[in-house]
Amino acid sequence: MRRTTGRLLRGFTVLSVLALGATACGGSDDSSSGQKAVSATDIQAALKKGGSVTVWAWEPTLKTVVADFEKKYPKVKINLVGDRSGDKHYTALSNAIAAGKGVPDVAQVEYFALSQYSLTKGLSDLAPYGAGKLAAKYTPGPWNAVSDGDKVYGLPMDSGPMAMFYNKKVFDKYKIAVPTTWDQYVDAARKLHKADPKAYIANDAGDAGFTTSMLWQAGSRPYKVDGTKVAVNFEDAGAKKYTDTWQKLIDEKLLAPINGWTDDWYKGLGDGTIATLTTGAWMPANFVSGVPNAAGDWRAAPMPQWAEGDKATAENGGSSLALPALGKNKELAYAFVEYADSGAGVQSRIKEGAFPATKAELQSTDFQNIKFDYFGGQEANKIFADSAANVGSDWSYLPFQQYANSIFNDTVGKAYISGTKLAAGLKSWQDASIKYGNEQGFTVQK
Repeated sequence: MRRTTGRLLRGFTVLSVLALGATACGGSDDSSSGQKAVSATDIQAALKKGGSVTVWAWEPTLKTVVADFEKKYPKVKINLVGDRSGDKHYTALSNAIAAGKGVPDVAQVEYFALSQYSLTKGLSDLAPYGAGKLAAKYTPGPWNAVSDGDKVYGLPMDSGPMAMFYNKKVFDKYKIAVPTTWDQYVDAARKLHKADPKAYIANDAGDAGFTTSMLWQAGSRPYKVDGTKVAVNFEDAGAKKYTDTWQKLIDEKLLAPINGWTDDWYKGLGDGTIATLTTGAWMPANFVSGVPNAAGDWRAAPMPQWAEGDKATAENGGSSLALPALGKNKELAYAFVEYADSGAGVQSRIKEGAFPATKAELQSTDFQNIKFDYFGGQEANKIFADSAANVGSDWSYLPFQQYANSIFNDTVGKAYISGTKLAAGLKSWQDASIKYGNEQGFTVQK
């Protein structure tokens, strides 16, 4: 699932903490910590009785899950609304919650955006439905993203443990060894660009999602959230590892100044201009559909490390299915979410190319032995599964991450187009995020 960095208009990014909390709490009992437990018997009774559930989600494999669910439970109608994603999706969801009407029963919410809604009581706690008992089924990164203590605000639908995809044809041509550390990566970038000035180790024109994932892997933990108390600090040791290394690539012009998901980006991946891509394990399907002419040229490799022998990775992308507090038919909605993200729906989605967040599937022989024709028959899932097992579990996003991402280019992005240093750009991002958070009613400090 491709990660969206979010570019929302200022007014739609974060509804007032107090205002949204009052709206959600006033319209539903499910958002309170004292919610009564909902038994499996209650859920089965609801399925037997039937009803309708409105789901706002753009993930394409859910179409099959919906069809299968309705076949199994013929008295339940799932209304899947999948024509919005990214900014439009969150703007519509926030507006519906604020208005107190038109709220879906189930909503797809990416991990980076989840806390925005959970903190302001816009989502139902799923623990009373038994969601907490599912914790062991999921890999650490996604579960940490959906849970807060004993509360669970969504079930992980997919995940994006990171790996490095590299063009083997290009690497072989210039006799470049696959880097296992970021220092080796910089050396490979120099060797490649010297051999072919039109070729670059990677593209990077400045991307918030990629940057936070790199910080995550480096051990930086810039965000700390305790209710409405928030800390933002991009000056820790992990951040310095990242900026010291990545600044070399920027200064020496070793990165293609191309934005991802553009025609130029696809062209660069196809013709060897862009030789690596470090991103989430959901990427293979995008190679197949977007870069068909390079089939057989690319391979997957573990994400380079900050120190030889380390195995730390990070997530890049991924979504949950959550129950907005103002939604209806909660038992049916939860039954669908559990079916899609923990039950039979998981296998259906995997067959259509989704990358799971569930340990059983990631560790299964059938899953790990899948041969990727695009990658020359490589069993790439073994690399992805190992990455998933080594994601740091203590990462947090801001409860206004969408806004923070929307100002990335105005702060950190300047390091890619001017003399501003990357560390200085992060400092500007930090200061702007702190200022905005305090304006929104949070208590934010460094």
